[in-house]
Amino acid sequence: MELGEYQRLSRRTAAYPREAWLAYPALGLAGEVGEVVEHAKKVIRDDGARVGEQRRAAMAKELGDVLWYLAQLATELELDLDEIAEANLEKLLSRQRRGVISGSGDDR
Repeated sequence: MELGEYQRLSRRTAAYPREAWLAYPALGLAGEVGEVVEHAKKVIRDDGARVGEQRRAAMAKELGDVLWYLAQLATELELDLDEIAEANLEKLLSRQRRGVISGSGDDR
């Protein structure tokens, strides 16, 4: 499935207060990323730094939720996920070609 198709189809399940059009998906995205990070922490703390099948499955579900909120946020901002992904990859490949993939700052 293409990201744009997912973005379009996932919109059918977007049910949140319209007055919170920006805050709701942004906060949801942050919350779901937190859940992914929480699983990563538990891999270190509880699982001996090994990702078992149950943990992998749980993380896949949370990453799906991350994708949903990302798609809703992009839609609310009238942005296309395919275009975002393409621009991001172009940026990273440019940094790699110029030898500045490591480091800090958005404009390197």
